[in-house]
Formats: sequence, C-alpha cells, structure tokens
Amino acid sequence: MKNKTIVICFASSSGGHFEQLMMLRPLMAKYSKSFIITEKTRYQIKTEVETYHMQQVNRKEFLFIFSLIVNSFYSLYITIKKRPNYIICTGALAMIPMCLIGKLFGAKLIYIESFAKINSPTLTGKLLYRIADQFYVQWETMKKFYPKAIFLGGIY
Repeated sequence: MKNKTIVICFASSSGGHFEQLMMLRPLMAKYSKSFIITEKTRYQIKTEVETYHMQQVNRKEFLFIFSLIVNSFYSLYITIKKRPNYIICTGALAMIPMCLIGKLFGAKLIYIESFAKINSPTLTGKLLYRIADQFYVQWETMKKFYPKAIFLGGIY
C-alpha cells in the first residue's frame, strides 16, 4: 500500500472569511502540500502557504456571472494541477466553483459557516450544505438552519 500525501485546499473569500480561514494555520503547517485559494484584493496577503487568487464576486454586480465563469475555469485548472484530497472552505460566493469542481474530482468538502452568522444562513452555506461531507457551524443557533451540521464553537 502506497503512502499517499494528503493535499488540502483552504478556500475563502477575502476579509473576515479569510481571517477565519487563517485560524487554521496549524492545520496548514501540518500538511506541507496544502495551499490557499482566495480572492484577489488590493491589500497584500502574507502567508507561508502557496496561494492562488480568484476574481472577487459580488452577486449585486451586473457581471457577477462572468466572474463565476472565470473562477470556474481557474478552479478546474487548480484542481487538475494540485489534486486536493480535501477542501476546507469558509465561504463566500467566489469559492463555490472550487468546491463544486473539487467534489467532482473526488475531494471531500468541509465547509465552515461564517462566525458572523448567528441568526441567518449565508447563501454559500445554503448552496453547499447538501453536498458538504462535513458542515460546521460556529453558533448553536445555526443548527435550526442546518440540522445535520456539527457545532464545535468558534474557530477564533
């Protein structure tokens, strides 16, 4: 039996979602083949982990579908290149293509609903809840929206 190297994709949009993802740095350090995928922003992201950048997606903008299509092709490229075994995602919309394409290629999807969501679900959470292999909420009140979710508290 071959000893398989585990590849983990850590995916999140920019801002608070990315800050939550960075709380998982110890896990990133444990798996040397891990990488980050996030949105391209004006500020510089400093991390020791290999990082890929997607286009930002705002569903209220007229051309958001175009950005999702571009992100889909880039997600396909990254998935073929890196072959992640797991995708750990903290949202948002820009990361949906990576999660879906990764699942199609056999990756296990672990989704962590936003810490900021206490009384209502995110659109990304609602879309990925049905396909996630594990779905975590950071507030027990969110179990009413995601009954099969796992509550372990905040990742902060």
